[in-house]
Amino acid sequence: MLMTVGGLIVAAILLAIAWLNESTWLKKFVLGGVAIWFGFYVIVLLATSFNSEERSLGLNEPKEFCGFYLDCHMHAAVTGVRRAKTIGDRKAKGEFYIVNVNIFSDAAKATLGLITVDAQAIDANGNMYTRDELAEEQLHPQLPFETHIGPEENFDKEIVFDLPVGVEQPKLDIREGYGIDHVIEAFLIGDEDSIFHKRNYFKLQEQNIASSVK
Repeated sequence: MLMTVGGLIVAAILLAIAWLNESTWLKKFVLGGVAIWFGFYVIVLLATSFNSEERSLGLNEPKEFCGFYLDCHMHAAVTGVRRAKTIGDRKAKGEFYIVNVNIFSDAAKATLGLITVDAQAIDANGNMYTRDELAEEQLHPQLPFETHIGPEENFDKEIVFDLPVGVEQPKLDIREGYGIDHVIEAFLIGDEDSIFHKRNYFKLQEQNIASSVK
């Protein structure tokens, strides 16, 4: 991506020179070079994505978040999963899955944070479930996903999903970034969010069962 951006800047300068000097051959040379490079880039992008494999992350196995700036210091890991029929005065339609997520940074100096986190549960049939934020409000006060933390710092956050009883192979998908970030990352070779690339999911493995949570 960086080579592509740099190449486009050079190409724009050469096209400006060609236009000022009315050089037809230079225009064709630059445009041809750009077309060949983009063709090569698309082939590598798709080949990398189609050859990627979905990963299932177990308990305490971290997932790193890099984004367009290739800054891979922020991580998340699922450290516990429990089920409950009720949380406070809220009753589940199926079963509540209470997922403890640990957010940490391995940056040496910078204070960093995740950006606009989106967390969804997905079952074996591809059905997607959003967080039950009303149930989360019944839990103890906690920091938002986007909290900035310093070097080697971390914090825990519990999120809740109301999943059907007997749901098969539930897994958690966490992604972050603004809409423009996702557009850019769709064309980053090897990025989890690149087009057709397989994702890394957290297994929602139950650790203990409770009839209610207060």
